[in-house]
Amino acid sequence: MKYLDEFRDPGPVRAVLERIHRRVTRSWRIMEVCGGQTHAIIRFGLDRLLPAAVELIHGPGCPVCVTPLELIDQAILIAARPDVTFCSFGDMLRVPGSQRDLSAVKAAGGDVRVIYSPLDAVRLAERDRRRQVVFFAIGFETTAPANATAVLEAARLGLDNFSLLVSQVTVPPAIAAVMASPGCCVQAFLAAGHVCAVTGYAAYHELARRHRVPIVVTGFEPLDLLRGIEAALEQLESGRAEVENRYERAVREAGNPGARGVIEQVFTVVDRNWRGIGLIPQSGYGLREEYRRFDAAARYGVGELRVAESPRCLSGEVLQGRRRPDQCPAFGRDCTPEHPLGATMVSAEGACAAYHRYGRAPRLAPAAAPA
Repeated sequence: MKYLDEFRDPGPVRAVLERIHRRVTRSWRIMEVCGGQTHAIIRFGLDRLLPAAVELIHGPGCPVCVTPLELIDQAILIAARPDVTFCSFGDMLRVPGSQRDLSAVKAAGGDVRVIYSPLDAVRLAERDRRRQVVFFAIGFETTAPANATAVLEAARLGLDNFSLLVSQVTVPPAIAAVMASPGCCVQAFLAAGHVCAVTGYAAYHELARRHRVPIVVTGFEPLDLLRGIEAALEQLESGRAEVENRYERAVREAGNPGARGVIEQVFTVVDRNWRGIGLIPQSGYGLREEYRRFDAAARYGVGELRVAESPRCLSGEVLQGRRRPDQCPAFGRDCTPEHPLGATMVSAEGACAAYHRYGRAPRLAPAAAPA
């Protein structure tokens, strides 16, 4: 299968690993920003094939995981309204809010639907203009073009019963926030190829220069990831800090001009709260004034809702690369995919979910014998 099997071929994978083992002379720490990359690394055991001196640190690139708790609670309040059809991608339904999740709203009779495109929500609103249709617009720059297109289509159709609950975030400010955090030990980054396919990577040059860190754009298959790691290590070993593209088949420096254009038409850059991290200035998108009528938070008066995170969940530490999932006391005990404390355990891109799914759970101590 083109662009899949050949990037899992053991021969080229071994060749890159051999070069890496020969090149590394000291300890290095590299952060993969994207949760999809984290899952691939853990699934294929790439971290265990690298030299012991190379540590991979999992970053905040899971869009479900960084959606703030108050946005989940806002979604639950809106979805519970009898006049609303609430639409979302599937992995949002079990992300815990402060009291319950969207799947509990659905179980209680709420009209909560899993869809595969925001345009599906527009079609629902077009078919029945008596019902309000709200789409939960989460994600990084990868989902922003489709969400912006949905707004433009709703405007074209004159729909006044369609709106977005927006939680769009962007990658470069997250990298800057990681580097500015106290005790940061990250020395290089693997940038997410699908994000850069939309935005390009021109904005990363200033980050690499300012923080003196290599940033390598890479994909999601074993060979992609190892080529990205190899490039980052080559820069670190030679004392360079530049931006490199190792996902050439999908990414250009300028990105996709059409996708960028539709984002800029509908969205403007705003400050965003990140779950477990806090406020990162200029790190997300909000609707421009001319499209503010499609803002669900304003329409339903839930935008000022604020709630506190559970102290039992350490997902914020995981998202910032300060802990691995298996270093959390609740991991695999009080926090499992069936009973999650945080989004990192239920999201398809969450680091805790990857560790649990692929057998990285710590060994549990045997239960004490009854007295």
